[in-house]
Amino acid sequence: MKVCVVGAGAVGGVLGVRLAAAGLPVSVLARGATLAAIRSAGWRLRTSLGDATVHVTASDDPAGLGPQDLVLLTVKAHALPGLAPSLTPLLGPGTVVVAALNGVPWWFLHPRRLHSVDPTGSIAASVPVSSLLGCVVHLSASVATPGVVALHAENELILGAAPGGPDSGPAAGVLRGAGFSVRESADVRADIWYKLWGNMTVNPISALTGATADKILDDDLVNGFAHAVMREAAEIGARIGCPVGQSPADRNAVTRKLGAFKTSMLQDAEAGRPIELDAMLTVVREIAATVGTPTPSLDALLGLTRLAARERGLYPTAS
Repeated sequence: MKVCVVGAGAVGGVLGVRLAAAGLPVSVLARGATLAAIRSAGWRLRTSLGDATVHVTASDDPAGLGPQDLVLLTVKAHALPGLAPSLTPLLGPGTVVVAALNGVPWWFLHPRRLHSVDPTGSIAASVPVSSLLGCVVHLSASVATPGVVALHAENELILGAAPGGPDSGPAAGVLRGAGFSVRESADVRADIWYKLWGNMTVNPISALTGATADKILDDDLVNGFAHAVMREAAEIGARIGCPVGQSPADRNAVTRKLGAFKTSMLQDAEAGRPIELDAMLTVVREIAATVGTPTPSLDALLGLTRLAARERGLYPTAS
C-alpha cells in the first residue's frame, strides 16, 4: 500500500515515521527546511520508548509522487484551500483520503459548503467526498526541529467515513499495524464535534493569553467564560445531530489530567505561525447561524482572539 503524508508537522511526523517503520512505502509532501532535513537526515521520531529514523521519499511536488492508495492530510486547516487543487495527482480511483485536521473539516455538513474553512470551494472540488475518512487525533506531539518530531502522550486515532465515504476498515488495519490504537466510528462527525467541544476554548484562550491549560482551568473567571462558550457549542451540536453527553466541568476535568501543557494553538502563536482560528471558532459561528443558535460568548472569544492574532500577524487582516 502506497502512503503519502501531506504535511510534515507534528501529527504528520508521528504518522509518517511509524508507517514507514512498519515497512510501508511512505512518501511525504513537505517544503522548506523540513523538506531539506528529511532528505538529508531522514524523518525522525522521538518517544519515551526510544527514537526512530526512517528514510522516505520527500517532495514538494505532488505530481512527482503519483497516485497513492492512502493519503493522510495532516496540514493546518487554513493551508488546505490553497493546497488542495495541487493534490489531484495523488488521487486515483481507489485512493482513500484520511482528513486528520484540527477543528471542523470542510465536509462536515456535506453537501452544504462551509465558507469559513473552504471559502472558494477548492477543497470540495479537489478531494471527492466519496474517498474521505474523517479522523480524530488523540495524541500530543511537537516539532523539535525541522524533520524531527517528539511524541509526548496518547496514541489513539478515531476513523469514520464522511457522508458517502469508503469503509474505514482497511485504513484502520494499516494504522493499527503501525502501532496506533484505532477506534472505528459509526458517526465520526459526533467524535469530531466532541473533540472540538473540549478544544475550542482552551486553544484560543491560550493563544490570547499565553497561558498553559492548567492556568486557564485554575482561573475561576476564565474557566466560567469557557463553560459559557461550551454550553453554546453543545446547543449547536444538539441541533446538528452531534449531541454532547457531558457538562463543561466534566470535560475540563479530562483536560486537567493532561497537566500544564501548551495547546497546539499556543505552540503556533509562540512560533509566529498562523493559528487555526477559522476551523476552531469561525466555522462554529457559521454553523450556529444556520441552525438559529445565538452565540454571544463564542462571538466574544472569536473577536478577541482574532484581533489579537491580527495584531501579531497570525491571522489575515480584514478585507
